[in-house]
Amino acid sequence: MHRILQWFSNPPHNAPKATILLRLMAGSVFLWEGILKFVYANQGVGRFTKLGFPFPDFTASFVGGLETVGGLLILLGLGTRFVAVPFLIEMVVAMLSTKIGLYLGTSPLPLPPSPPLSGFWAVLHEVRSEYAQLLTVAFLLWAGPGSWSLDARRAGKRTEDRRQQGAWPEMASALSAIRSAGPL
Repeated sequence: MHRILQWFSNPPHNAPKATILLRLMAGSVFLWEGILKFVYANQGVGRFTKLGFPFPDFTASFVGGLETVGGLLILLGLGTRFVAVPFLIEMVVAMLSTKIGLYLGTSPLPLPPSPPLSGFWAVLHEVRSEYAQLLTVAFLLWAGPGSWSLDARRAGKRTEDRRQQGAWPEMASALSAIRSAGPL
């Protein structure tokens, strides 16, 4: 369990600098989608009610809060791996809960604005946003948030602190060696 916690809390910070572009994309989409769930009932409680989720008020608020806070954390690159896991779960649930009905032609949500209206091709067309978010978050979980992140900054500070702490015992042992050598 300790190793798993270490893996999540110490992501590599050597991912390409361009990783920030993925964080900006995924984090901002989660952030504004989370806010929309609070601002527009049809995006929050109304949508969860239509889809048949239990306790739609609570579920919409929970998911909206997760997306808002988690989106900000991904934008900052703070706790990126911790946030990625619930987002992966959320994207799979979103795809299953909205696209199975679309495939079968029984979706309680409005149909796509243009053909195909149901079936395999409709699902492939309509799933593009969730799919992009899913793979982006999977990348961030795997590769870490990159060097331009608060996670990397924290890791650098921990390394520097360890380096400074490591220097003192070495200096103390060198001083004691000098003292034990006696007068010249």
